[in-house]
Amino acid sequence: MTLNSMAPLEPVIGVIGTGYLGTTHAACMAELGFEVVAQDQSRERVARLASGELPFYEPALAELVRRHTASGRLRFTADVADVAAAADVHFLCVGTPQAGEGMAADTSQVFAAARALAMCLERDALIVGKSTVPVGTTEALAAELAPLAAPGIEVEVAWNPEFLREGHAVDDTLRPDRLVLGVSSGEAEKALRQIYVDVIRDGAAVVVTDPATAELVKVAANAFLATKVTFANLMGELCEAAGADVTTLAESIGLDPRIGPQFLGAGLGFGGGCLPKDLRALIARADELGVGHARRLLGVVDEVNEGQRVRTVETAVELCGGSVAGVRIAALGAAFKPGTDDVRDSPSLAVAARLRDLGAIVTVHDPHANDNARAVEPDLCFAATPEDACRGASLVVLLTEWEELVRLDPRELRPYVAVPRMLDARNALDPQRWQLAGWEHRGFGRSSDRAQLSVGSRVRETELMQ
Repeated sequence: MTLNSMAPLEPVIGVIGTGYLGTTHAACMAELGFEVVAQDQSRERVARLASGELPFYEPALAELVRRHTASGRLRFTADVADVAAAADVHFLCVGTPQAGEGMAADTSQVFAAARALAMCLERDALIVGKSTVPVGTTEALAAELAPLAAPGIEVEVAWNPEFLREGHAVDDTLRPDRLVLGVSSGEAEKALRQIYVDVIRDGAAVVVTDPATAELVKVAANAFLATKVTFANLMGELCEAAGADVTTLAESIGLDPRIGPQFLGAGLGFGGGCLPKDLRALIARADELGVGHARRLLGVVDEVNEGQRVRTVETAVELCGGSVAGVRIAALGAAFKPGTDDVRDSPSLAVAARLRDLGAIVTVHDPHANDNARAVEPDLCFAATPEDACRGASLVVLLTEWEELVRLDPRELRPYVAVPRMLDARNALDPQRWQLAGWEHRGFGRSSDRAQLSVGSRVRETELMQ
């Protein structure tokens, strides 16, 4: 395959799949100046995107979609043959959910999308996977696609994993910290460098490697981040037992450049559509490859993380005197993290639902995820404002650390509740601020909840009272 046949000077970009990843990638490729054709099987989704309407919340993305559908650089289609005819380089951005049984990733959508594309190709093509897949997928995909293409048409498969953070996806695509190019030929590397030329010029590090390593990079990164969160939560339990403070501990060890401060927040734990299923998929693939120690380490990470949800529910029950039956509880937050309306495997929503199952009267407020949460848990009550959620509550639980929820004024919120009692499941609030406003505050691993105020805390108390 030659570079000229695979990617002309200004290649047209094809994107297969217009979920969170695909829509972001398509809009950002248009922002970089390329003509982009994005395909999805859902005609309803295609119509919404073509009209500039985003089916999910992601800051700054709707503006890009509207701008480039209006300019003509970005168009959406339900016909894979349309993409095959128009585009030169095709990015696979379809989902890889956890399989119905077991822990492995379900790659059926990846293979189905690639097969459909290969059978429609009219010229040589580079297919670039961005989805998170088990190691070995590129090799298997290449072998399957070769006989499907028309005679004389060559198809090369490369892997270019995404590292998007929900809530920061546009910036992470246009200004990533690194690009990993898993390629099998110099032509594929040149084609991808050509597409990302502006991104590379702006300082993104480029790692060129084989496809297997590129596949592993993403799941390994997510597994490491998950492990870091779980370590923080284990330290939180130790701090509670010892009367120490986990937030100060995390701050202190995070100052070590070998460790860093991110993902050291003790609390409810991680969730979403990536970390949990990627962690489990890595465990499953390691088992298939005979690497048993991976399950021993990563299995504990998964187990401890799930246990944080149980721990949060048990703490809520304890604060309510041993039972939540008939107790009004305000659940602030439903998204798995701030900056998104994604409630997939959300610890926040799971805790709210479990409290309801125990007999509590739970009212949820999330700045952006109420509708998605209602679709998953229709038996919960939902409120448009945090004040309405807290009305008459005997317990308020902060479950998702949205900035607007963390900034709530405890003095202004107090008249809405029946009992001023806060369970800060994300350790995002200043305990002294809430205690000085007359609230009982409980976090995880916080010595200040035992009224053991440090000198610095006493200084803050004086400032708050002025």
